[in-house]
Amino acid sequence: MLPIVGEETERCDAARNRRLLLDAASELVATIGADAVTMDGLASKAGVGKGTVFRRFGSRSGLMQALLDHTEKELQQRFLFGPPPMGPGADPIDRLVAFGRARLDLVEVQGEVMRAAETSAELRYSAPAHMVSYTHVLTLLRAAHVTGDLELLAFGLLIPLEATLVLHQFRNLNMSMQRLADGWEDLVRRATR
Repeated sequence: MLPIVGEETERCDAARNRRLLLDAASELVATIGADAVTMDGLASKAGVGKGTVFRRFGSRSGLMQALLDHTEKELQQRFLFGPPPMGPGADPIDRLVAFGRARLDLVEVQGEVMRAAETSAELRYSAPAHMVSYTHVLTLLRAAHVTGDLELLAFGLLIPLEATLVLHQFRNLNMSMQRLADGWEDLVRRATR
């Protein structure tokens, strides 16, 4: 069956509009910070109607989640298919340490967007990106033959990587990202003995 030209064009337009909106949102975050980004401001910056922004993302939190989506997918590709130490082929604990360090690097670059996307606790823990990270950590703990309540341990290990906490430690408590990364490694190695 041949595609209907109007449908194909609409899909291309939708993809183009999505990219336009995400590029404009990224520029706004870099310029004025994630907290100052509004749906009205984004619509104005992208040159589209406010309704288009709401139809595409649903809410401000939805927008922040969409901004993170691309970066999260890149991180997932690295730990699922990339080279060691983060990808397959390395010791599970070394992979877990590498994952945490990569997540902290991500917070350093996109922490404001990540923090803004973490606004709802219900959404935060059920968001697909969080569930993929949780499943990855749980899988590595199992592969390393760690004993105990691995589900709770996986959640516990992810908490120090949350953007809100990392940004507080970095900005308000003056902890360096290197210290946070080294602390993550220490925590993982102690918890998995």
